[in-house]
Amino acid sequence: MKSGIHPSYHYVVYRDRSAGFSFLTRSTATSDRTVEWEDGNTYPVLDVEISAASHPFWTGKQRLLDTAGRVEKFRAKYGLTTPQ
Repeated sequence: MKSGIHPSYHYVVYRDRSAGFSFLTRSTATSDRTVEWEDGNTYPVLDVEISAASHPFWTGKQRLLDTAGRVEKFRAKYGLTTPQ
């Protein structure tokens, strides 16, 4: 392996705040924020919006993503009624 051309491969904690789930793995990703892990060591932490712990495919629970009311705005714009 040629030296000096590969990125640093180190331990990183990925954290899904919506599910309260985190795991320690190795990655080339970096972060300025750190977290103290269960083993007492401090690792860089990367927050993700979705993981297997919160994705509807893996959890079997459907989550409503339209929180801004875009569907209602679209229906009002084109004069559509809500489905019964």
